[in-house]
Amino acid sequence: MDKQKLVRIFDKQANQYDRRTENPAQSRWRQQLLSHARGHVLELAVGAGANFPYYPLGVQVTAVDFSPAMLEKAQRRAKHLHVNAEFVCTDMENADFADHSFDTVVSTLSFCSYERPLELMGKLRRWCKPGGEILLLEHGISSRLLVAALQKSLDPLLYRAYGCHHTRDIRQLAEQAGLNVIAAESYWMDMVQLIRAKPGTA
Repeated sequence: MDKQKLVRIFDKQANQYDRRTENPAQSRWRQQLLSHARGHVLELAVGAGANFPYYPLGVQVTAVDFSPAMLEKAQRRAKHLHVNAEFVCTDMENADFADHSFDTVVSTLSFCSYERPLELMGKLRRWCKPGGEILLLEHGISSRLLVAALQKSLDPLLYRAYGCHHTRDIRQLAEQAGLNVIAAESYWMDMVQLIRAKPGTA
């Protein structure tokens, strides 16, 4: 999909994201994962700032998104919640940060939309400090065969409508990129993955 078309899709969804009340399970997953965030945090595809209520006190967030409408919502939420954040409007796949810039790198429900997910996962490894953590809450292909078959059949339609793939193997991507997975949990018929990883040396 053309990247500008994808930006327009997410711009149109900004109000919906801002008003949306999450499933209690999703809120619990965010809280569980983000309790491990420390120091200078890079958040990919910040959207409307759904993670902001769950960051520990004292973190400094660099929040990136390619949708100006999403960033506007996120800025308002950060101000309301007193989150120390700076905002960068750019395509995450073209972003360039110095190696070992961040104590924590966070991605929640963003790897479904990237054109080159393995390449970007490798960048996360480089951007994270050696003693830091990469925190992922992502959806992808289920390990259950019938569920996976349904995901594969619906994937082209869902991508055209929402700019989102449902067939990515998130843990495999992390391991192929050289991350050392230190904790992993799966939910919703194995379609949702919570992963904590160290950057590794690959």
